[in-house]
Amino acid sequence: MSQSLIVNISEEWANIMNSRHMDLFLIPTVLLTSVTLLVNPVLFLCILCFPSLRKENRYLLLANMLIADVLFLTINLTVVSCNTVGKDMHHILCEFMLFSTVTTYSCSLLTVTLMVVDTYVAVRWPLRYNEILPPCRARKIIVALWVLSAVCPMSLLVVFDVFINKQSRRVCLVLITLHSNQNVTTKIHLYFIIAVSLCTALIVYCYVRLYIITKTSGIWRNRYSRARMTLLAHALLLMMYFTPALVFWVELALLQGHYTVSEAAVWINLVNMSVLMLLPRFCTPYLYILRYREIYKTLQQVLWKKRHLGQIRAV
Repeated sequence: MSQSLIVNISEEWANIMNSRHMDLFLIPTVLLTSVTLLVNPVLFLCILCFPSLRKENRYLLLANMLIADVLFLTINLTVVSCNTVGKDMHHILCEFMLFSTVTTYSCSLLTVTLMVVDTYVAVRWPLRYNEILPPCRARKIIVALWVLSAVCPMSLLVVFDVFINKQSRRVCLVLITLHSNQNVTTKIHLYFIIAVSLCTALIVYCYVRLYIITKTSGIWRNRYSRARMTLLAHALLLMMYFTPALVFWVELALLQGHYTVSEAAVWINLVNMSVLMLLPRFCTPYLYILRYREIYKTLQQVLWKKRHLGQIRAV
């Protein structure tokens, strides 16, 4: 695809958004992002400030997912806002946004997968758990997750920096950038299939093994038991995290081989960026506040102290 066609697709995409009043998608983006950003930093600080939480791997992984989600939400809101306004974005800023979006999103998916693996290891080898996954090793794994998440977008950024034009764009999207090189798009399809399949297979295996290990303990007998409700909540959350990746894969498939943009492609992309990608991040903090009693009690303690100090100062 020639460089001029990339700019033309960006212009055509912006014209479709303006003609169909798709700027209204900015409303759910702002609402979901704002509500989530009010809670995530509070939970993150609670985990970091209390040693009892900071020493447990599940809370370290949760803190990593929260910070990855905060970064993703901030960058996604910036991209959606700039695309909605229609203001040209410098190619360096656009490339940075695209790199950060893919990195933070990938890190969230890998962290969710690792949280399931951590639960499986804790149940499967309870006596050796601290030996297998001590907190220092968990921190190294978290660093490795960020490095692994950045490898693919960084390599793509190097490729696109060579072959893609340096002009400013009215619409800055990962989809348009990947669509500009059909050879890279084919490899991205393969990458998505392998990565999502491996994560899904690992999650399913861990949950099946967890059920087999714990089925004789009686925690599954009650229809509304804590174990069943937890499994249902986590399954729903995992589905919401992985669904946008599958929708993005469908978007790439729809655009492959086409040099024009359809309204359906724009609609699907906006729904994915403005709603589907934000829903799991909106639900995550509230789910874990209810799921982890230690976090709930810690949050209560922090809020109660603030309220008590406020009452004393008022007196």
